[in-house]
Amino acid sequence: MNERSLPPRSDRPEALSLRIADKMSAISPELWDGLADPQPVASDEQSSRMRPGNPFLTHAFLSALEESGCVGRKAGWLPQHLILEDQSGKILAATPAYLKSHSQGEYVFDWGWADAFEQAGGRYYPKLQISVPFTPATGPRLLVGGGGEDEEFRRRALCEGIKTFTGQFGLSSAHATFLTAADLAALEDSGFLHRTDTQFHFVNRGYQSYDDFLATLASRKRKALKKERREALEDGITVEWLTGRDLTEGAWDAFFEFYMDTGSRKWGRPYLNRRFFSLVGERMANDILLVMARREGRYIAGALNFIGRETLYGRYWGCIENHPNLHFELCYHQAIDFALAEKLELVEAGAQGEHKLARGYEPVTTHSAHYIAHEGLRRAVEDYLETEREHVAEVGDLLGEHTPYRKG
Repeated sequence: MNERSLPPRSDRPEALSLRIADKMSAISPELWDGLADPQPVASDEQSSRMRPGNPFLTHAFLSALEESGCVGRKAGWLPQHLILEDQSGKILAATPAYLKSHSQGEYVFDWGWADAFEQAGGRYYPKLQISVPFTPATGPRLLVGGGGEDEEFRRRALCEGIKTFTGQFGLSSAHATFLTAADLAALEDSGFLHRTDTQFHFVNRGYQSYDDFLATLASRKRKALKKERREALEDGITVEWLTGRDLTEGAWDAFFEFYMDTGSRKWGRPYLNRRFFSLVGERMANDILLVMARREGRYIAGALNFIGRETLYGRYWGCIENHPNLHFELCYHQAIDFALAEKLELVEAGAQGEHKLARGYEPVTTHSAHYIAHEGLRRAVEDYLETEREHVAEVGDLLGEHTPYRKG
């Protein structure tokens, strides 16, 4: 691991150091998870098992990506996790960070910036990406542990550390994506540029059942969803929820076939390999939900979800048989059913997809922050983002008028 020193601040004069961990195994799981999620609580009154606030920030998830080879030098995602320490070697903060040689698997698109900079003679790659690979889910990126009067200091110091890393390694830029409000504020204060986009989330407003949710919809929309769900389960199709011990290697084999079929058609080369699913199934079984469709004795489709303390995160879907509306049933309706059963507050159904509106998912603004080292490129990006934010806000307002909920 490499080490870089940060300059002292007037409000906390001791020197801090920025250590670079090139793999998750160099960091204690307990320490990392304590920084990422300092206040775990029991998932329900009957279980002492602790659910993570955000499963993608756990040591288990990030290390599975590395150990399976889904991220690494060959994949163009070189781990460079930044660890902030005081003079005694005590770890104060951390961030999941990667040197990127491309812009794939990020869901916040900067190909236009890269093309413009390189056409002008610049070198855009490598860049620093602060995110969870292949995962467009909002969560902490500046991991500073819980509370305390110096929490904001640690967050600001980590922002400065990111800028120091970017400068010392001669990188064009640093990008932090799918940010919480606290992280966004700290990064903006440190000179990062603000970018917005739109996702679609289901909000559980205290519904006790799917019928309670349907009762809040306009009559025509309610009837359409009931019909859609009936049609999805024709031809003898049944649905199973697999979690915990039910996540067998056989179930993963079936899902991986679905994932590869859909991923190959959608992206050309799927990001995740078979070993990754075995690793997360082994380490995070209670935080995973596979929604699987069965017909004539075999699985024909499935949707992968991760379970957080308050949120169900939809990630991947695939099938080997095409049936009307089965995608909507497994990915959106069943996700709502599970969230209501588990009393979760939100369902995040992944990036993009205006078709989610009709299924009760509402437009939500997502946020990222970008540090551009080159002054000319920074000015151009800043002008672009100002216009883009206005457009995203206008489109979000328009989409909000087309939800299926009863007006008034």
